[in-house]
Amino acid sequence: MADIRQVTPDFAVAPQLSEADLEAVANAGFKTLIANRPDGEGGVDQPRMGSIRAKAESLGMTFAALPFSGAPTPEIVERMGHILNEAPQPVLAYCRTGTRSITAWALVHAGQGAGDDIIDAAAGAGYDLSSLRDLL
Repeated sequence: MADIRQVTPDFAVAPQLSEADLEAVANAGFKTLIANRPDGEGGVDQPRMGSIRAKAESLGMTFAALPFSGAPTPEIVERMGHILNEAPQPVLAYCRTGTRSITAWALVHAGQGAGDDIIDAAAGAGYDLSSLRDLL
């Protein structure tokens, strides 16, 4: 079963998903799935994006591939913001642990005067983004 961590009513994150998790994800009401983990990062046992995309789309979800390693670059943040603005909601983003996904989400909202709210929402989902306070 997927470890879905609700951040806001329209956004959640999860560690690596598999095809087997996607029916529960769809049944939970998610309309869009964002993959932030590059294929092969976890070796041969990591589920591949192509098979996850196919299963998600067969269940009626929109799938967006935005894989990256390390901290999100300004380009990644911009692309994440575009996906979040255009995609059917609610959205579930996943990576290895969920940290990459929630960091990209947080940086999309940087400079909007809601830094403490972003940090609190992340903490409520089990992620400590306090080190980003100055950027938010």
